Amino acid sequence: MQRDIPRATALRLPIYRRYLSYLFDAGQKRISSTELSSAVKVDSATIRRDFSYFGALGKRGYGYDVESLLNFFTKILSQDRLTNVGLIGVGHLGHALLNYNFRKDSNIRIGAAFDIREELVGTIQAGVPVYSMDEIEFQMEQQQLDVMILTVPEESAKDIVQRLIQSGVKGILNFTPLRFEVPEEVHIQNVDLTNELQTLIYFIESDIHD
Repeated sequence: MQRDIPRATALRLPIYRRYLSYLFDAGQKRISSTELSSAVKVDSATIRRDFSYFGALGKRGYGYDVESLLNFFTKILSQDRLTNVGLIGVGHLGHALLNYNFRKDSNIRIGAAFDIREELVGTIQAGVPVYSMDEIEFQMEQQQLDVMILTVPEESAKDIVQRLIQSGVKGILNFTPLRFEVPEEVHIQNVDLTNELQTLIYFIESDIHD
């Protein structure tokens, strides 16, 4: 992000962009914050506050121009250029991510994968080359992999994170249950699927008991 905005706002920007892309493809020219609120399930006051961090994006009485707003958020989210990321750990989850590879409405691609197993190293999985773990630092430099996805066993995760930090990684998407302290210049996003499911089940059970 080019501006210092709240984390909650940053997390909502891809949601806005995805719906704006849908509207643009459907031929819609403009949208109000109220209409956008109904579609993305974020209250209109929050939307207006989110947008205000970036200046005057709309016009009073007119709303927002769909194409202009889409282009703006596309640039803010670096969706106007292809971004290659690396994947460390080609297990079940790693394979699923390779098969998906962010194809839907995204300029993000997994460009390289890394694994310890000899039977995988040197192969192509879902169109992505798999390298030895020994090549992480070299391939990060050669392919300019600033963002890495971590789907490795817990016992090896800490050492790998340290290697990534020393190699100048800028962002880590962490699918392990571990939490790591990283330097201020490194951004880490933790994805705990078990926790998300447990939270969902808790809310379902709470509704039933109410």
